[in-house]
Parts: sequence; C-alpha cells; structure tokens
Amino acid sequence: MSGHRLRRMVRGVHLQTALVVSAVWSTVLLLWFLRRRQRTRGMVTEADRATYETLHTASLAAVEFRDGLTEHGSERAGRHLRTVLGSSAVAVCDRIGVLAWEGAGADHHVRQARAHADTCLESGRTVVLGQRDLTCPEPDCPVRAAVVSPLLTGDVVVGTLTAYGPQISPGLVRATEELAGWVSAQLDVAEAGRERTRAMEAELRALRAQISPHFVYNSLAAIASFVRTDPERARELLLEFADFTRYALRRGGAFTTLADELRNVERYLVLEQARFGERLGVSLLIAPEVLPISLPYLAIQPLVENAVRHGLAAKVGPGHVTITARDRGSEAEIVVEDDGVGAVPEVIQRALDNAPGGDDPSASVGLGNVDARLRQVYGDDHGLVVETAPGEGMRVSFRVPKYSPNVHASP
Repeated sequence: MSGHRLRRMVRGVHLQTALVVSAVWSTVLLLWFLRRRQRTRGMVTEADRATYETLHTASLAAVEFRDGLTEHGSERAGRHLRTVLGSSAVAVCDRIGVLAWEGAGADHHVRQARAHADTCLESGRTVVLGQRDLTCPEPDCPVRAAVVSPLLTGDVVVGTLTAYGPQISPGLVRATEELAGWVSAQLDVAEAGRERTRAMEAELRALRAQISPHFVYNSLAAIASFVRTDPERARELLLEFADFTRYALRRGGAFTTLADELRNVERYLVLEQARFGERLGVSLLIAPEVLPISLPYLAIQPLVENAVRHGLAAKVGPGHVTITARDRGSEAEIVVEDDGVGAVPEVIQRALDNAPGGDDPSASVGLGNVDARLRQVYGDDHGLVVETAPGEGMRVSFRVPKYSPNVHASP
C-alpha cells in the first residue's frame, strides 16, 4: 500500500522497565556492601556461597513486596530481611503503626517500634538510636540499639525499616540503609504496577463509553427491518447484538485471548453487514497457532470499527476489510486493512497522541486508546503502526509477544 507510515517515536524509558533496572542496581549495591562485611578465609567458594545466599534471601523478600507495603507482605518478608542484616530483630512500620516485628524482644519492644520510627518518618533520614533511647527491663534482651532507615515510594516516605541489636556498628548502618533502599525500589515497582492497572482501567472505561451510539442505533434499525421480512434473520442478528454488547461491556480482566477478541469482531461485522449489505466485504486470514495468545481486551474491535466507519462508510461503491493474524516467531502480528477513503496523516497522528482538535473525537479515543494500552503493557516498541493517505485506504498493525509476564486472559 502506498501512503504515509506513522509510528510514534519513543519518548522515554518505559516507567516500569526503569524501576526494575533501579531495583536490580539496588540489589547489586546491597550485595557489594554485604560481601564486604563477610569474613574472607582465603576461599573463593566461601565468598561465592555467601553472595548466593544473600541474593537468594533478598529475592525471597522481594516477592513479599509485590503488593506494596502491606502487613501481610511485611510479616512474611521480615525473616528474610533479618537474615540479610544478621541483626537481633527487625521491624517494618508504615505511618500508622507496626506492620511486622521479626526476632528477639517481640513481647516487650514491638509496641515501641512505631515511636522509634517517628524521627525518621519526619526527617526522611536514617536515625541511630542508642541505649538511652531504648529502655528495656529484660537484662538478657539483645535489643539495646537500633538503626532506622526510611522506606520511600518515589520521594514520599511511606514507612521505615529498623534493625535492632546489642550495639550498632558502621557496617550495620550502611547495610540497613542499602537494604531500605532496595525495599524502596521494590515498592516503586509495585506502585508502578498499580498505576498501570489504574490507567488500563480508565482507558477501558473510556473505550466502553465511546461505543458508538450510531452503531447501536443502526444495528437495532437493521434488526427491525428484518422482523417482518425475515424473522429468523432478525432473531440471529439480535442474538449477535446481545453477545457483542455483553463482551464489549463486560467487567472482567484487562486481557483476553485472540480467539475471543476475533469472535467478537466477527459479531460486529455481521451486524454491520446487515446494514451495509453487499457494500461491505470481509476477509479473515488467521493463523491457528496464534489464537490462544493473550492480548489487551478490546484491542482489535476499535480498529475494525474505525475501518468501517471512517474508511468505508464514506466510500462510493463496495469496500473491503481484511483482518490478518500471523505467526512472527516469538510474536504475533495483527493487521486491520481497508480499501476505503484513507485519511490525512496529521489527523491520524493527533488520534494516536490523543490530542484534542481532531476531525473526529471518537476516532481519537479509539485509535489513541488502543495505542496507549499496547504501550502500557508491552512498551513503546509495540504501539500501532498506521499506513494511510487520502484515497489510499488504511493499514493498521501491531505486534504482541506470544508470552509476556503478567499478561493472562481472564477465565
């Protein structure tokens, strides 16, 4: 197809990728500090073993912070955090209270842990507490001093990590600060995941809200036209309309299978063909091996609707829409192509940018919505690629990995 090829440029490192990289570097720095604390005995294997054990323990703690700074996650992570630090006890607090205490002194110190965190929560800096700050009636209790380091989400102090022991060494102070920084990186990743989920949900609400009233009206009008002349056809179309709206307005997860998405696209096209008749031709070229893959819900139907409404409805004579799904090795490529009136590239660019002032706001919501959600899930390299020009039709394509972490269709 001749015409202009549009693809938005990458405008920055993907947020979640950047946070993961930050978490990795924090882990590396943590290991470096902790390895320096290990006593070397002239055996390389001993140092390697200590490094492996520290990394493994840290990874176990990381899993527990995947939902953020929660009581359940902090309790489960406490044992691993104390193992990494080698301290008598550790406490994790948020701004409200004590989320977890692991180690000695739980029976008489846990109530004081939130008070120990006050200065750190206010200043956002590490605080060292000595025996004058920690009173203990038990003569054999090893909790006599503490290091309190802040836990951050972005630039906001959301809690503290406290290491307790009989005394505080400079090495423990540095190790606690690095461990707190590493936990903060995990919290940033968790917050990025929540922000992505919230953004996805908002985009889906916008997409559901923009399901064309004209499509609903025209579909019902087409069904009504068959009630007397072909009641069986009217019944079939009514069932297709019910199934289409049930899928389009569902309140399930953010992902679906390619097979389910294409099935709903077929329902949409059956309803549009009832309206357009022989003016609308449809071809589906689908590789069976890509049907089970997961992808964002309502990723294809808005592209097909754009092709019919903006590509073919204004065309004189018959038009054709072709939907293709190909196997591209580790990815699947989905293409929606029409031979309609095409579009001015600048208009499509505004649609992809979700910018105001486009010729058709609904087109902006549809194309821009799908493009934004694909980039949120897979990164900037997986947005829409549009090829079009006035009078030359339009070809919209995108690629999705066959497998991507955290992308699973809802049952």
